Parts: sequence; structure tokens; C-alpha cells
Amino acid sequence: MASVWKDLRGFIRVCETRRIPMATAVAIIFFLSTMALSAGAALVEHTFVVSQVNMTHLCKETLVTVVNGQLPGPAIEVTEGDSVSVLLVNKSPFNITIHWHGVKQWLNCWADGVPMVTQRPIMPNHNFTYRFNVVGQEGTLWWHAHVPFLRATVHGALIIRPRHGPSSYPFPKPHMEVPIIIGDWWELDLPQVDWSMKHGSFDFFASGSTINGKLGDLFNCSGVKEDGYVLDVVPGKTYLLRVINAGLFSEFYLKIAGHKFTVVAADANYVSPYTTDVIAIAPGETVDALVVADAAPGRYYLVALPNQAPLPDTQTPEFTTRGLVQYSDNHSSDIANNDGPKEEEKVEGPTIDVPVAPEMPDHHDTITSFYFHSNLTSLHHQQVPQQVDEHMFIVLGLGSICRNGKQSCKRGDKNETIVLATMNNVSFQHPMAATPMLEAHYYHTGSDDAMQELPDEPPRLFNFTDTALIPFGPKEMSLEPSSKATVVRRFRQGAVVDMVFQSTAILQGDSNPMHLHGHDMFLLAEGLGNYDAAKDVARYNLVNPPVKNTVLVPNLGWAAVRFVAKNPGVWFMHCHYEFHLAMGMAAVFIVEDGTTVDTSLPPPPADFPLCCGCDDNILSDELCLQTKKW
Repeated sequence: MASVWKDLRGFIRVCETRRIPMATAVAIIFFLSTMALSAGAALVEHTFVVSQVNMTHLCKETLVTVVNGQLPGPAIEVTEGDSVSVLLVNKSPFNITIHWHGVKQWLNCWADGVPMVTQRPIMPNHNFTYRFNVVGQEGTLWWHAHVPFLRATVHGALIIRPRHGPSSYPFPKPHMEVPIIIGDWWELDLPQVDWSMKHGSFDFFASGSTINGKLGDLFNCSGVKEDGYVLDVVPGKTYLLRVINAGLFSEFYLKIAGHKFTVVAADANYVSPYTTDVIAIAPGETVDALVVADAAPGRYYLVALPNQAPLPDTQTPEFTTRGLVQYSDNHSSDIANNDGPKEEEKVEGPTIDVPVAPEMPDHHDTITSFYFHSNLTSLHHQQVPQQVDEHMFIVLGLGSICRNGKQSCKRGDKNETIVLATMNNVSFQHPMAATPMLEAHYYHTGSDDAMQELPDEPPRLFNFTDTALIPFGPKEMSLEPSSKATVVRRFRQGAVVDMVFQSTAILQGDSNPMHLHGHDMFLLAEGLGNYDAAKDVARYNLVNPPVKNTVLVPNLGWAAVRFVAKNPGVWFMHCHYEFHLAMGMAAVFIVEDGTTVDTSLPPPPADFPLCCGCDDNILSDELCLQTKKW
């Protein structure tokens, strides 16, 4: 409790130094103290030390940036209503921020963790403490670096349990809860990969895929198989798998031979229980699924297979990985959430010694993903706003600009252009100002001249899903020309916004996992081909649509979402494929303050760095920008 009052005293000092009216300050202090003193809430504290360590896989020692020396990083486990405090100590050579993916950060945009959008990056040999509340959310989220490509190794689970314990789950209490984090193994200099992609070079790929940091026995080093993840199970028990896709480039299919999943949540929102033998999960998404250990005793492969669009799309190296679900002859039932004394149980019946492999979808099968996501509906029927204030039609695709600032150049397969990822033909330019966008917005010191508004619709309409646009040629070249800008969209407080995301075939026919910070979205409908409002609006699910923070826009298809812009601040919205983000498929959504305390963004925390590196070694913002490595 002492730390709460210390923060409030610090806030009072901020109010005095920045001449915030005392009436406003008192109202905000009352609001914050009320939140801080909520019954039953705990303070969950962690220290994250970001450093580089050597890890050896595939006969090669690789220098890897990790948190606390581990991959994946430490899990943060909280109860709904708790507060979280994470001291980040940056001992890496890179500037770092951490994003708490899916945490709504209500009235707390300052902790969202996007470099030069919400905060200055944390420089090498500097510290920063993230503080946020976890209110009104239950399920699986995750945290990751929001520094280009470093989230491949700087990430971990963020698990939110119900306030009244596991017995209040809207499904049978599981015997054990198991994070399953699907990721990549890279043998490359990841910041260099980001730089290369920003400058038009794309021949960089991971060396393997992982489950909980392990590559599995499909990979070997001089004939010696890599270790794989092993989940030991007790016959008849139910396991809650908290599945996270932390990969940079690929959507994955996940299966366990001889078992089925009951999907119960997605993106920390409960869904109507859905039984399936395969989970489809895109980068940024989380899926909670129950698995009953009801097969014959033995060993069963847990397989994660990446999918990708078929030809004529560009084919890139993508790797399947696998672990094991293993029944054992003797075991203790005193595991994880099972309370009470240990009790030895003996498994009867035959044991399968050779691991059983599941039959996986074809790696070019994208329809299975479409059906998986289309089958999700919300368990709790949240009220979907019926009156819409703003409509946006956002076309996602690739384009190009001329190199060296030239106004004209040869398009297509030429070296005169840089290929970009775009939204309505605009590619996001990371802000070049010395002041983060959130700070400039809050103190009204920014210039709108440096920003461009995200258009409501693309500059021209065409057959977005015509596969003839995938290869280089005159048909796609006429659609390539794009622009680059710090693209933003402003919303008044409480505006109800409809967005239709349309994937395109320009130079690729990929899907697009679109992630919105600070808000959840109702996924009203999705479809294949071109969106047609005349017939597709009638298909909108306004009763029990799934609620997501990351929406997968299908290959050569579309997704319609609705959200309420009620969380004031400056929020990033972007594709969670890292190559698309590096290439500019992003925008900033600015939600304006309302007229009340609980609809207005409070000032930054008292210890929020308002200059680059000002926690100890003071640097000017200009020097900070010169030394940035993100």
C-alpha cells in the first residue's frame, strides 16, 4: 500500500510542475486510488533482465537476446483485478520496449510499450518500470518486445485467472494448465534482418520452428536429434492448453495424435465450447483449449505445422516442429491445480511405445484456418453496439515507392523500387520526431503536418483477389505506386467504428493477422473473395460474435470488425506478421478524451521518462534518436 501512496504523491508533484488544475488532479487521484484499493487485488512484481546469451541448436552457437536468460521468457501469472509491476533492466545492446499484448491498458496508454508511439525506447544500460492493472479480462495473453524482430526471442505468457479461482471457469476445472508457445529459431542478426526488409531485401528466414523453445526431433545436428517439448499426462485428466503463436512469419496448425481439443477461449475472451481435432493460430493470437487424456497409454506427437498460400504465391522455407504428449506407467496425480495429498496411480492396459503421429492438413491448406476462425462465437453475449458512427474499408496489400526519393521509376521486378506493405496504399513511416506521439498528443506539442490521415477507403477499386496480380507483370504494376507517411486516424471519445479489412493479391495472396492495441474488436463476419456490402452486411453476427484483439483476415478474403473507441490515448494498429510490420502495414489510432475523468487520459506516471535516458545518464532527444537501434 505504501507504494500506491508514493505513486500518488509523485503524481501530485507532476501536477504541480506541469500546472495541471488542482480540481482535475484531485478527481484523477480519487479515481486512481479507488482502483488501487479494490478489494482482493494483489501487486504482482517481476524483474526482467534483457541480455544476450549464447544458445546452441543445429550445430551452431547463436547469440540470442532473451529475458532472464530463458526462451521463452518468464510467464506472468495474475488474478483478474491484480496490478502488475515489471522492472525492465536493459543489458542488451539494443533499445527495448515491451508490449503487453491484449492487455487493454484502460486509461494507461503510457504502459503500452510501442517505441516513439507511446514511449521512448529503453536504452542499453537503462531501466524502466511498467505498471498496469489487469481488470475485466480472463484467459491467455502474452508479452513481447515491440522492437522489430526481437520479439522472436523476447516474449512470454501472460496468464489471467478468474478472481474467484479455477472453480469459476465456465468449463470443468482442469487438472493442469499448460502454456504452449509456438515460435521460431533464428540463426541471423535479427535487427539486421529488420533493416534489410525496410530497404527492400527479403531473403531472410528462420532456421526452424519451436514449441516452448525446443525444436523437436524433426531437426537434427550431425545425426543427433534436437530435444523436443514433452507433456506428461495422467489418464482421464483434463488439461487446459494455453496456446500462443509467437512466431514472426507463419500461421500454424496444431494437432495431437489421437486426441481432440475443446476450444474455450481466444484472445482472453471465452468462446462457446468448440470441439475440433486441429487448432489454427496466427501470429499474435492465443487459443485456450481443453484436452482430455483419454487415449490408450503411450506417446503421441504434438505437431505444429505452418501453412502458406499456394502457388503462384512466393514459396518460402517454413518448418514443422513437434513435441510429445506422454502417458507414463507410474505417476503422481499431485500436479498443478490438483489440491490434496499425492496419490500414486497405476495405468492398466497396453502401452504404445512408438509415438503416434497425427494426420496434418496440407501446408497449402488455408481453408481449414478459415473454417476454424469462422466457427468461433462468444460464450457471453456482449452487447454489440447497433448504431455505427464511422465506416472504414481498409485494403491490405503490397505496393512500392521509388528508391532515393525519385518521383518516377520502373515498377515490377526492378531494382528501382522498394516494396512496401500498405493500408489503403499508404505505408507507415515510423515517427521521426524527437517526442513520442503519445506525449505530443497529451501536451498538444505535436504538428499535424508530420502526419497523414488514414483514408476511409483505397484510392481506387479493382478486383482485389485476382490471382493474376500475384506475379510481377503489367496488371499489378499499375497498382503498385504507394506512399509512405506517419499515418493516423482520430476518433472522438466513444465512437463506434466499423472496419472491413480486405486482403489483396498484389504480389502475394497472404492472410493478415491485424492487431489493435488498447481495444478488443467484435469479429462480425469474414469471407473469401471480395467484400460486397450489399450482401455481406446481412451476414453480420450481432448476437454473439467472437471478441478478439487480433483478427486474422483470411487469404484472399476479408474480415469485418466493430469496436468502440473509448480508451483515450494513442494506439498502434498493425499486421502481426513481422515482415508486414517492418514493411509498413500499420497505422496509429488516436482516441480523443471525453468530458469526464474516466474518459480522459491521466498524465504520465511520476517516473515516466520525459527525455531519452533521463533515468540516469541524461541524453538529449536528438542524441537518443541518433543512437537508436530499433
